[in-house]
Amino acid sequence: MQAQKLKKAKGVKAVEEDKGVKLMTTYTPDFLELPRQVWPKISNQGDRLAGEDIVIGFVDTGINPTHPSFAAHDLTNPYSTNLSRLNFSGDCETGPLFPAGSCNGKIISARFFSAGARASVAFNGSLDILSPFDASGHGSHVASIAAGNSGVPVIVEGFSYGRASGMAPRARIAVYKAVYPSIGTLVDVIAAIDQAIIDGVDVLTLSVGPDKPPVDKPTVLGIFDLAMLLARKAGVIVVQAAGNHGPFPSSVLSYSPWVVGVAAGSTDRSYPASLILDGGQTVQGVGLSGPTLGAPFLRHRLVLARDAVRTNGSVPRTITGDVEECQRPDNFDPAKVLGSIVICTFSEGFFNQISTIRAITQTATTLGFMGFILMANPNFGDYVAEPTIFSSPGILIPKVLDSQLIMRYYEEKTYRDRGGVVTQFGARARINEGRNSVFAGEAPVVSRFSSRGPAFIDANQNPLDVLKPDILAPGHQIWGAWSLTSAFDPNFTAGRRFAILSGTSMAAPHIAGISALIKQLNPSWTPAMIASAISTTATGYDSSGEVMSAESYGIGELFPSNHFDHGAGHVNPARALDPGLVLPTGFEDYISFLCSLPNINPDTVRSATGAWCTTKLSHPANLNHPSVTISALKGPLVVRRSFQNVSNKTERYLGSVVPPNGTIVRLRPSWFTIRAQRIQDVDIEFNVTEVLNQFTFGEIVLTGSLNHIVSLDDFTANLLIKLVSSSKVSVTLEREVVQRLQIHRFVIITFTPQAVEHYKLISKVNNKLESTPPGSLPPTPQIFHPLAPTPHIISFCVKEELCPSSLPSFKGQQARVEVRLREGFAVNIKR
Repeated sequence: MQAQKLKKAKGVKAVEEDKGVKLMTTYTPDFLELPRQVWPKISNQGDRLAGEDIVIGFVDTGINPTHPSFAAHDLTNPYSTNLSRLNFSGDCETGPLFPAGSCNGKIISARFFSAGARASVAFNGSLDILSPFDASGHGSHVASIAAGNSGVPVIVEGFSYGRASGMAPRARIAVYKAVYPSIGTLVDVIAAIDQAIIDGVDVLTLSVGPDKPPVDKPTVLGIFDLAMLLARKAGVIVVQAAGNHGPFPSSVLSYSPWVVGVAAGSTDRSYPASLILDGGQTVQGVGLSGPTLGAPFLRHRLVLARDAVRTNGSVPRTITGDVEECQRPDNFDPAKVLGSIVICTFSEGFFNQISTIRAITQTATTLGFMGFILMANPNFGDYVAEPTIFSSPGILIPKVLDSQLIMRYYEEKTYRDRGGVVTQFGARARINEGRNSVFAGEAPVVSRFSSRGPAFIDANQNPLDVLKPDILAPGHQIWGAWSLTSAFDPNFTAGRRFAILSGTSMAAPHIAGISALIKQLNPSWTPAMIASAISTTATGYDSSGEVMSAESYGIGELFPSNHFDHGAGHVNPARALDPGLVLPTGFEDYISFLCSLPNINPDTVRSATGAWCTTKLSHPANLNHPSVTISALKGPLVVRRSFQNVSNKTERYLGSVVPPNGTIVRLRPSWFTIRAQRIQDVDIEFNVTEVLNQFTFGEIVLTGSLNHIVSLDDFTANLLIKLVSSSKVSVTLEREVVQRLQIHRFVIITFTPQAVEHYKLISKVNNKLESTPPGSLPPTPQIFHPLAPTPHIISFCVKEELCPSSLPSFKGQQARVEVRLREGFAVNIKR
């Protein structure tokens, strides 16, 4: 009744039911090559000025103002206190644990929003601190990834894990606390976003968001997405966590094209731990804990939790789930477990997310375990194990096969009476060091939990003609700042300054910090230009040059990823600084997009956004976005993309296409010359050759003559624009160039002008031959960019009448150039 009255009240644009919201590093700057490839381009002082004068806003759980990642005590490089120079006006609200002086030049503003939280019965006055202070740890973690100070020692439980740095370590931090340990409401998040816009942040980071889409309106017209649209209108680039509901399809919680939705992937760093059984067998596991005590060769007694249960007189207690999972000290006979490594078993408590690792460590500490094992249970299958800092030696064994090996050994060495009661524990083992990092394996890999596309427009999950997620960034096992009084998770011990977490919440601030660096170097760029630069320069390949993999439902299952897993691909900050071309898009373009969506009334758009539907796109895919997503291609269709040359030189671009299966795709024009700051329109023509009734994927690449390559991926017709930086190289390549080609997975060969001008390029991809239209090559293209899987095959059809006299032996023949990057760079031209 009240909602209906509010809808009719003067000045009210929309009413939506309040929803709950969810919270969606020492190595990632190096993994992303920031110290070598990015920070030096911004300043010759490297990290000391990376992000200077850029304000990043964080709508989250607050911040820990005493953390060294947010200190401002560098007397040799102080922060300016002149906020007017930043075009920013904030406020430093005080309260419990956040006294006057908490804003220090690094943290330049801090506010908290609690009207929605305090109206909820879930609000806990003693836990949910009414100040900008981070009682959780999540907000501090996110802020440190994007903008934490450089070179902060990460020391936990007396062990050094390296030094932490944010992506933009000199950026300023504006805090908007809207989520509390007991409750988070959409009301408070929207209020925080509105205030961040008013204050004037440059970048807005949202590692929080609704835990489900609106049910009575299009997803892109939900109040949360409209708030982000207004932020984009105000010139703020908005970065949003895509969600942690993967690997299910259409699980993404980022829908709108005006927001950069970030998926999460891994790096090549891991923390392997091992269990050494007496007899030499080694079982691999997970756990950030030190080794069990004693000399390296010393083994300790193994005791299965159910074999150490306390008795009621002479009768053993009933074996329950919390006994197997070592959740309570009073379940066990202290004499049997003292000084032993106790085997705990994954059971229904962990399956139902009731049991905790912290309870195991408390039991271990109370009873004096030498260490513990949390072993997979065949009844529940393999489980997902993330590195966790244990306060006592411990190891997670997530695979059933490994747990069965351990149990076979245990039973062989354990003696029982006829009633099954243990008379002698003969098994011995040792937990090895698990805190040392290892850098190996393919990376990045799309994380299992990372939400997947396609995006949808309504509660029935009808697909939306927008690619989501937009981009992939590191979000797996990320170190970040923490709060000493953390109430975030019982697995994290209060009093630690750093924590290692996984989630798209960790991926989003990587993109926020990188956006700040791009904004610093290109202050006139709009949010759409920055978002375009990030998307069009991303890579879909891993460090070995193979198509990036994605984790699936099964533990250890990897499949080739697609754009619904990783968006444009993995972020490449160095190339994003100089993309060559960008796709400019403004607020009016987004209104036109909304007005072109099916089943949306112009009055609805007007009511929600305050803007009229003065223009309407012929198709939603005509939005000038760095991808083309067509959810239902039923016949010929032409969409247009407008590219702006943001370099200071004229450049020539040549287009090539890998069409989605079942389509033919042509570019008009297929090559063009564009002067500095000018705009070039390119029409993309789709024709259907086979009805597939499923999404398929392709790519368009525009190769520039001055070291830029623009790539645009597509899905059933889904094209993503990528600007892949390159260098012109000859057939004889230096080792450094070969390594670079292996990483970025493209081939560029320079020929003499008179040779190239007579050749017509044919790319052989997926056993299909697609050629550029006759006469579409420029007279003297300097470079070209074929798209081909391993082995890389580039074919040139040389028509007899076009053969130059310098190559008479090629008349009427087909020349083939084979390139196998993994074996070096070999070029073999065959007749």
